[in-house]
Amino acid sequence: MRRPAAMRPDPSGRPAARRTSGWTLGGPVVVGADGTPDAHRAVRWAAVEADSRERPLTVVYATRTESGHPHLSLKGFRQAKDHAVDVLVEAEALVRKAALGVEVVTVSCPQETATCLLREAGQEGAVVVGTRGHGGFLGLLVGSDALRVAARARVPAVVVPPRERDRPAGVVMVAARDDRDREAVRPAVDLAMRRGASLCVVSVWIFLENVGSMATMFDDPSELGVTEGAEAARLVTRLREDRPGLDVTHDVVRVASSAAVLPPRKRTRWS
Repeated sequence: MRRPAAMRPDPSGRPAARRTSGWTLGGPVVVGADGTPDAHRAVRWAAVEADSRERPLTVVYATRTESGHPHLSLKGFRQAKDHAVDVLVEAEALVRKAALGVEVVTVSCPQETATCLLREAGQEGAVVVGTRGHGGFLGLLVGSDALRVAARARVPAVVVPPRERDRPAGVVMVAARDDRDREAVRPAVDLAMRRGASLCVVSVWIFLENVGSMATMFDDPSELGVTEGAEAARLVTRLREDRPGLDVTHDVVRVASSAAVLPPRKRTRWS
């Protein structure tokens, strides 16, 4: 069920897409809503992002009723539908407070969350989700829906951290290995420049932790680490040349890339 929300007309008109820092978002910004505090933060973040990019915003609530609930009665289906309306109305109100002029569409989708969000984003949009929803494992850093979106997305995907991990230090962190990751780094560069933040490129070296007994097959495995670091350094150099006004730093770590980017570091605001 798709419902266009009321919007404030823009007498000057808006372009189909605005190019910022070399990266174009041609589709909508799509955000998941479920009524939780983390989702509220994601909705507000997405509203500001859509407004700054002059793109429409699609707010999606996934009822999951199509996936099959053998114990859900007709009354239960109706309640799920009514709850979706309530969640989307609340989310639209949050959007209006965060970015009054943004164009908003609300969607109630009967499938699971990741499928709904990625379908709405298409091939040119971006997806925004909160860190956690209504799942039962509250101690996890990232919820299952956010992980599914990140794993399946072929468009930029943003996981908005909860308040306690959102330290206002003005650093965008991105995991990258070499020049082949430039396309993946571009959204992070764009975000850092528009937010007035610096960019930290995190490169990961965990070869020795993974090869185990096979390490003896190599004359000097440490040389591979030096090579990996040099490749990442060349990427950072190109980024500095392309964006002379952007403060770019490089951090080499010996943990998985997700562990390097996701923990609540005080110097990190967006990741």
